[in-house]
Amino acid sequence: MGRSAGLAAVIVAIGLVMTSACGSPAAPPAPAEHPPPHAATLRPLIERVMRENAIPGAVVLVRSPGQGDWLAAFGSRVVGRDEPMSTEDHFRVGSNTKTMTSTVILQLAQEGRLRLDDPVSKYRPEVPNGDKITIAQLSDMRSGLYSYTFDTGFNESLDRDPGKVWTPEELLAIAFAHPVNFAPGQRFDYCNTNTILLGLIIERLTGMPAARAFQQRIFTPLGLTHTSLPAGTDASLPDPHPRGYSFGTNVSTIDTYALPPAQRAEALAGTLKPNDDTDASPSWAWTAGGAISTVGDLAVYVRALVGGGLLNEQTQKLRLDSIQPTDPAQPAAAGYGLGIARFGPLIGHDGQIPGFMTFMGHDPTTARTVVIATNLAAVPSGEGSALTLLKAMLPVLYPAAPGSTTPTR
Repeated sequence: MGRSAGLAAVIVAIGLVMTSACGSPAAPPAPAEHPPPHAATLRPLIERVMRENAIPGAVVLVRSPGQGDWLAAFGSRVVGRDEPMSTEDHFRVGSNTKTMTSTVILQLAQEGRLRLDDPVSKYRPEVPNGDKITIAQLSDMRSGLYSYTFDTGFNESLDRDPGKVWTPEELLAIAFAHPVNFAPGQRFDYCNTNTILLGLIIERLTGMPAARAFQQRIFTPLGLTHTSLPAGTDASLPDPHPRGYSFGTNVSTIDTYALPPAQRAEALAGTLKPNDDTDASPSWAWTAGGAISTVGDLAVYVRALVGGGLLNEQTQKLRLDSIQPTDPAQPAAAGYGLGIARFGPLIGHDGQIPGFMTFMGHDPTTARTVVIATNLAAVPSGEGSALTLLKAMLPVLYPAAPGSTTPTR
């Protein structure tokens, strides 16, 4: 799930890589036989990048209409053991959960049960600047609220008691004890407080737990039988699943996930082992990052998220049109909208939470879908592990012709 500054940075970084690799959209490729031609190139590339970045295991799915699907598992579920990953493995999907929360909010808006320009104070009067912050600004990360995940005491508590069950009210109390960062709408700032508030608004308007709203409105309609938002008291993962790992502590990674140079060298050499965070309570992430899924379910979900099927046509267009650059000085880089991100030609989201990292993206021009899940949060350099793999894969999936930035697909 990550801190706000950290995820904003990786969104911009991956966006720059993707736009430089991809150029402008091209027509879908002609039909081809299975497996797709890129599979033979991607497999050794992914294996090398995993070795070079101490990523224990990964599952990768690429669906390219006309070329075929490619689903593969790499590495081990357990550090130091020969226990192969499975393509059926479950992962904590971190901030991909935010897309689910904002989807339900948009559904409620199209049902007339809220307005996106409603002030959040209408539902939570204690929110700082709440009379000026709109529901839309919570969803598109432009509220200016402080993200509780930056609070030192909160991170010390996570390190001291990883099994603690957090309530949404406790998380908001931490956030609201800090001054706001800026006036609403002034700029993009990735903030988990925003999505916790949206989860509480969902519960107020639907009269049911957010988990049940997700199930009724997203998971069941799409047939996502391996996806859930567990109760805060449930820190388990369904079988099968890998162990999940992270380098550093919650306190040491408040400002950056990058290890100090000496520790980075040890991690890459294998002498510094990552922490096993598999059983740590994800309750502090809730509707901002607590969901569980599989690569197969995420592929179905992100296609509907981007291509349609969860919202009516008007609301779907509103959502896609809401995507704005995260950094106005770099308009060609990645963008963020109403609980949805653009990474070059791919639209979707990513998610990092202690132990795991996932990315899901769908290209609406070619209908290509890419999903990556790993059992390591960030690599020793500090970059999200799934994004490290994605950056390596992009030039293969979107190769530029010699002397040109236009992709051939």
